[in-house]
Amino acid sequence: MTSMASVEEIRNSKRAKGPATILAIGTATPENCIHQSDFADYYFRVTKSEHMTELRKKFNRICEKSMIKKR
Repeated sequence: MTSMASVEEIRNSKRAKGPATILAIGTATPENCIHQSDFADYYFRVTKSEHMTELRKKFNRICEKSMIKKR
């Protein structure tokens, strides 16, 4: 008959044994960011889809309603 591991054994097996230190806490800040208001124009220019004006308008509306400031 096999014995099942207790919850305490499982918890202890997944923890570090010894001192642990957090070396740094930070956020990623990319060098290039695009403001959401300019994103639709940028996207359609990069994908060479500038002729799709109706789709661009729809994409602009989606970007405005997303409440995201920068990409």
